[in-house]
Amino acid sequence: MAEAGRSLTQSLADAGPDAWTRLDAEIAAESARRHESFLAGIEAYRHHPYRRALDPAPEVWRQGTTSLRDYRLPGCDGPPVLVVPSLINRAYILDLSQKRSLMRYLAEKGLAPFLVDWDAPGEVERRFTLTDYIAGRLESALDEVVRLTGKKAAVVGYCMGGLLALALAQRRPDAVSALVLLATPFDFVVGREANSVLMKALAQPMGSLIDGVGEVPVDMLQAMFAGLDPGLAVRKFTAFTRLKRKSAAARDFVALEDWANDGVPLAGPVARECLFGWYGENDPVQGRWCIEGRPVNPESVTVPTLVMIPKRDRIVPPVSALPLWERIPSAKLMRLAGGHVGMLTGPRAKTEVYGPLMRWLQRRAGN
Repeated sequence: MAEAGRSLTQSLADAGPDAWTRLDAEIAAESARRHESFLAGIEAYRHHPYRRALDPAPEVWRQGTTSLRDYRLPGCDGPPVLVVPSLINRAYILDLSQKRSLMRYLAEKGLAPFLVDWDAPGEVERRFTLTDYIAGRLESALDEVVRLTGKKAAVVGYCMGGLLALALAQRRPDAVSALVLLATPFDFVVGREANSVLMKALAQPMGSLIDGVGEVPVDMLQAMFAGLDPGLAVRKFTAFTRLKRKSAAARDFVALEDWANDGVPLAGPVARECLFGWYGENDPVQGRWCIEGRPVNPESVTVPTLVMIPKRDRIVPPVSALPLWERIPSAKLMRLAGGHVGMLTGPRAKTEVYGPLMRWLQRRAGN
């Protein structure tokens, strides 16, 4: 940037003695304009009439706060698919609206999809480790799907849910027919080495907070995500002011933003494993992340596997997800054009993600 700086300085010098004063005034005016546009976007979002009214799929199983939702259409006998979302966001990102729903799309195409709904941790779940969630709740949900359908299930994991699905597929090849990993992180340090240093520095003070509260509050998690792209909020709310209030694009924006603001806390022991073990020490890559004492090892996955990686993902950059694909034997890689959330909810989600995923599942999960 040094050359650009010298060029700007020379341009200001050539513009006359009052150039700096005029520049300061223009910057102040532009800053005020952007600030007002940002606030206007927030107000337009807050007062938009859209409210999510989509009925949830029937609940067919529950343990504690964890439930299993059945999206099968009447008479369906297709291959079962167990979809696993992240623990820190609501599961309905996979069923956001009638037109933006991976779950309903898979059902319409003849598959038998089931969605794990973690919900917010209760008193029991606040003491959970990842072993409790995977070896306990997730395996029980898998067993219920197999019982209901009489078939092995394909397992689809999204984001953090992909790592849970990975561990499940390694542990239960007797009940898993195929594995799909959507925007799933694995190397938590590559390209973000500073984050690892920061997380190690925060381990003691944040660990004390987690121990005291018993969980990582939603606001803290939201602040961490915001830090990945500090300018995102300004850009998206400013862009929202340019949308017609009654347009489908405006409704889609509000639906997605409502979901993003509807997060859940993360159980204390799980937070320690993820924040300090994954992001601080990069335990998955180092082979130190264990479930019931057994390392989660991608090389041990024996079922057909598809890894789908969005090219514009800022939450799980491709450099974080690619090492997982490289280590799973014979895994198929599919590179996508979208972003982390846009891959599921964007205007091209059906053609670029839903369709290819459905066709792969029909070929592999039914075998």
